[in-house]
Amino acid sequence: MERLILAIDQGTGGTKTVLFDSQGRIAAKAAHPLPSLYPQVGFVEQDPLEIYNNVITSLRLCLDQASADTPDVLARIISAGISNQRETFLLWDDSGNPLCNAVVWQCKRSVPICEKLKGSSVEQEIRSRTGLIVDPYFSGTKLAWLMENNATVKDAVRSGKARFGTVDTWLLYKLTRGESYFTDYTNASRTLLFNIHTLTWDAILLEAFGVDPLILPQTAPSSAHFGSSDFEGLFPHPIPISGMIGDSHAAAFGQGCFSPGQAKATLGTGSSILCNIGGSPKPSGHGMVSTICWSTGDRVDHALEGIIVTCGATIQWLRDKLGLMASSADTEAMARSVDSSGGVFLIPAFSGMGAPHWKMDAKASLVGLTLGSDKNHVARAALESVAFQIKDVIMAMEEDSGVPLLELKLDGGMTSNKFLMEMITDLLGVPTVTMGMEEVSALGAAYLAGLESGMFAGLDALPSFQARATTYVPSSAAEHIRENHATWREMIHKHC
Repeated sequence: MERLILAIDQGTGGTKTVLFDSQGRIAAKAAHPLPSLYPQVGFVEQDPLEIYNNVITSLRLCLDQASADTPDVLARIISAGISNQRETFLLWDDSGNPLCNAVVWQCKRSVPICEKLKGSSVEQEIRSRTGLIVDPYFSGTKLAWLMENNATVKDAVRSGKARFGTVDTWLLYKLTRGESYFTDYTNASRTLLFNIHTLTWDAILLEAFGVDPLILPQTAPSSAHFGSSDFEGLFPHPIPISGMIGDSHAAAFGQGCFSPGQAKATLGTGSSILCNIGGSPKPSGHGMVSTICWSTGDRVDHALEGIIVTCGATIQWLRDKLGLMASSADTEAMARSVDSSGGVFLIPAFSGMGAPHWKMDAKASLVGLTLGSDKNHVARAALESVAFQIKDVIMAMEEDSGVPLLELKLDGGMTSNKFLMEMITDLLGVPTVTMGMEEVSALGAAYLAGLESGMFAGLDALPSFQARATTYVPSSAAEHIRENHATWREMIHKHC
């Protein structure tokens, strides 16, 4: 009987649930969208119970599909792994009742707090202890904002009755009915509260953010036994949850970034470019952050990361807010219908600009429009903005590491856009590779769960997907895109 691993990939825009077999092949999958809330300009939230119900709905859809083809599918599932949107967090009481909405990683409410911290001794402590920078992107500054502006949260924290967690922890707590309260090292490393050198919550930083009595989850490697759940009765008996990891880190693991110098870029709502740097953290002088890459019971790998705040979200904005196309996939044909962007440039600072610029108070701009510009030029400019941001991050990584990029592995929904893949390849001047699987974060979570549950004996036993990979090679006529990138960088400095 073929054994299966269940993987839940809870992202900002929704949840994907995937069943993988021992060869890493997809046996069944389903997805369910998740809305965000925008209570004020710059604020982004999600309903915690809606996040949980979204996961259960996605799981039910996946199991229904699988059961239609394989009646005994539930008996074949031996464990589950969870990957999740990383910096998004919430707080709840001992009864599992949320004390606030989940504050999404895109939220910018803590910009004023970050400005106060910059240049202070606390900023230096944060940088040296967490590998991160002071920025609203990460959880800690928004937690500090809640302490200043939400009386319910403040009172609960002060009285020692508030539990903190990123989405993985929240899901685990709910799925186990409060019996398990854990997070893994990757998710913990995104909070500004976790010391990546000691792999523990940092008392000095908890005091600096004014949340010292806060109840925090236990931390563990990404591949570990976190608890068991029957997933709201969808299984006849509890199954172990043996993998938890942040989605970008899960993608790096699924892509096989097991050695120093191997890099991947996930193209989703935003983008995370991770480069494995081995068993020790390394500081960055060019806008990168140092973080945990992934971990097992006997190994912790670190990474340099460049964080791009807005990638796929730009295309969603063109589709949903401007109505320029019916589907995001239409942008490929639209971009190919014109020879260039016609001097139109899009600066996608809808939630500020991430690495290496880190201008989180910047606003998005669409510049260079003329009466000859049409929606196709705008679509092309939007795709170019994704490629330009990746190029900026890679340039900074190369400066930090001193090692030129040889190959970039890409994953995420936007990799289906071949025009964008060709543009990224031409701009970088090195081959790029896509796995031919959009569910690579789910795959990474499944592999980690499979290692802990015994499906895989070790890293060498994990299935490879080289035969299915697509490799893009740089074009000899790429000068135009490089010129546009130089102009775009000038626009960043001018408009941000």
